[in-house]
Amino acid sequence: MYYTEWQALETKFYVACTEEGLSFVTNDWDELNEYADHLIRDDLKLAPFINHFEAYAKEQVFKLDQITMDLQGTDFQKKVWQELVNIPYGETRYYAQIAEAIGKPTATRAVASAIGKNPLLIVIPCHRVIGKNGKLTGFRSGLPLKERLLQHEKIQI
Repeated sequence: MYYTEWQALETKFYVACTEEGLSFVTNDWDELNEYADHLIRDDLKLAPFINHFEAYAKEQVFKLDQITMDLQGTDFQKKVWQELVNIPYGETRYYAQIAEAIGKPTATRAVASAIGKNPLLIVIPCHRVIGKNGKLTGFRSGLPLKERLLQHEKIQI
């Protein structure tokens, strides 16, 4: 797996890909090491992906149809992640709304678990999912980063 670093929004991110596409984004080096058996730094190979992240930092929406992804997950997780991609920039959803949208209205906890396993922070916008009470909840990269991402997208919480 190839990786590079990207600095934005007061955070250092690690962006990784395989030959098939973008596969992991995190702000935690140890998490990336757990995800990948072997890491090779290759800034050139990751440059096309970093261009998308730079556009995001300039408040532009990700053009997901231009990003090749290599997602690893169960069918259920991928269904949840696809629903997250449908959340418009600048908006949020509740976990229960995601569960309902995928046709599993009683699976809120399973949805929350799948969201927590999202391998592509920012690209698959799990930060746009909040508690039903409007509060920030669960984010594997920490609530301060979730809050910064939402503020960056000008989402009031």
